[in-house]
Amino acid sequence: MADVFSPKKRSLLMSRIRARNTTPEGLVRSALHRLGYRFRLHVSDLPGKPDIVLPRYRVAVQVRGCFWHGHTCYDGHIPRSRGSYWSPKISGNRLRDRLNDQRLRRMGWRVIVVWACKCEVAYRFPTELGRIHRLIQSQGAA
Repeated sequence: MADVFSPKKRSLLMSRIRARNTTPEGLVRSALHRLGYRFRLHVSDLPGKPDIVLPRYRVAVQVRGCFWHGHTCYDGHIPRSRGSYWSPKISGNRLRDRLNDQRLRRMGWRVIVVWACKCEVAYRFPTELGRIHRLIQSQGAA
């Protein structure tokens, strides 16, 4: 299936996709702040530059987009067009995520992964926030 946009239009659309300060990330940050947590953002000296870092708890929160990181939800599918491009791209992202998470854990950090689909629907987000809060407060592995 051919792309419905011209290469120039597709390039413009793709250039507008943000890697930081996404809507789901903003929701999680706002909710954590309301709960009294203080954190740093996109810490470059940690593997993978975690989205939210709570140094006091040694917790790194990764807010992942379902499409870009290959989640199993409705939005985490491989597109039908250009599958030979997207399949290795998303597989590579998943591998990099796994390696960065392992490196963080070896450094003594707990990693909490939050999927964008859990933040998008208003009735799901309180449940997800409760899970995040419990994991931050727990002393075990996340």
